[in-house]
Amino acid sequence: MIDPARKLDGERDLLIRDGRVERVGKGLSDAGAETVELKGLWVTPGFIDLHVHFRTPGQTHKETIGSGARSAVAGGFTTVCTMANTEPPIDSVPLLEHIQAEAARVGLLNILPLAALTLGLRGETLTEMEGLRKAGAVGFSDDGMPVMRAAVMRRALEYSRGIGVPVVSHCEDKSLSEKGIVHEGVVSARCGLQGIPAESETVMIARDLLLAESTGGHLHVAHVSTAAGVAMIRAAKARGVRVTAEVTPHHLMLTDEAVAGFDSRFKMNPPLRTGNDQAALWEGLRDGTLDAVATDHAPHATAEKEAELEHAPFGVVGLETAFPVLYTRGVLEKRLELPALVAALTCRPAAVLGIQRGTLAEGAIADLTVIDPTIRWTVEPVRFESKGKNSPFAGWELRGQVRDVWVAGRPVLRDRKILLQNGETA
Repeated sequence: MIDPARKLDGERDLLIRDGRVERVGKGLSDAGAETVELKGLWVTPGFIDLHVHFRTPGQTHKETIGSGARSAVAGGFTTVCTMANTEPPIDSVPLLEHIQAEAARVGLLNILPLAALTLGLRGETLTEMEGLRKAGAVGFSDDGMPVMRAAVMRRALEYSRGIGVPVVSHCEDKSLSEKGIVHEGVVSARCGLQGIPAESETVMIARDLLLAESTGGHLHVAHVSTAAGVAMIRAAKARGVRVTAEVTPHHLMLTDEAVAGFDSRFKMNPPLRTGNDQAALWEGLRDGTLDAVATDHAPHATAEKEAELEHAPFGVVGLETAFPVLYTRGVLEKRLELPALVAALTCRPAAVLGIQRGTLAEGAIADLTVIDPTIRWTVEPVRFESKGKNSPFAGWELRGQVRDVWVAGRPVLRDRKILLQNGETA
């Protein structure tokens, strides 16, 4: 068992009853209990992803709640937070309840919706934040669109302080990024591609940190990609600013050199940055400046993503490759310790949300992920559960794979096969 919330890393038995962890120890037994032998495997708390796009409503040709849920479970995730930039955006209670109803119908894992921060994602008028929070929103974000008006972001952070959920900021200054498609730098100049400067992110991080400091609201910075952004967040935390932040696997694994081949699989927003930025992201993850790994899973139809780089949409999928990529190229290459990686996928994102998950302590909800660290496999997007096949890791040879997943004590993945609520395989 690897449970960073309790600094546990060793062989244990786990007794689950009525959806919760009843006991953890050695040599446990219980008359009549079903026994599952996992010797040689790793058991962790269920993974938590703070940032996914399931495209419902409005773009179900790209993803649905059902296909997204299957993709999440296949990647070892038991809880995901869905973004609100759907068509229409989730900016009212009835739309939020639609997501919740779909999640309940699918029933595979915990789907926690974020609501839009502003009506229509237009960055002008705040949504009914208190009503949406009471209806179940776990945070607020216009992700995909920055809130350009500082006064609006300031009011949002003031409200967040009272209702106890984070404001998730897509930090991008549109007047700087304009029509850029890749990072502005040596590679964009060499390839003749319009660039997005690092300052388009860092200017907005700086603004939002100042607003969080003055209001006391909880700011969560999405998909940090720049060295300067990491440095500013680190300094703000040292000053006591209430800020958390996430980093994606693709920004940790890749640099802007990947776009030199004009392959749209490597087009995302924020864009892949330089090797210096990449090194700073790893350091930020190691020292706790960056609280969590989040996939920013953004599926697109194959025909859309196969367009020329200039016309293809931003975004990549990542739920089914997150742990193996980070284990293979992070842990095994000595960039990060295994417990730190597990923490960034479990207890630390749980702390961002303030939810009672991300641990296998006695009494905790029995969400757990089982990993076989010995498996070697090659990423073949055609085999993904997600409708989106737009992975930047296609063809990578990886070590380690999620084998089983339990949600509230119920198996939803056994031997890599998804189990529906009636126990049948999907």
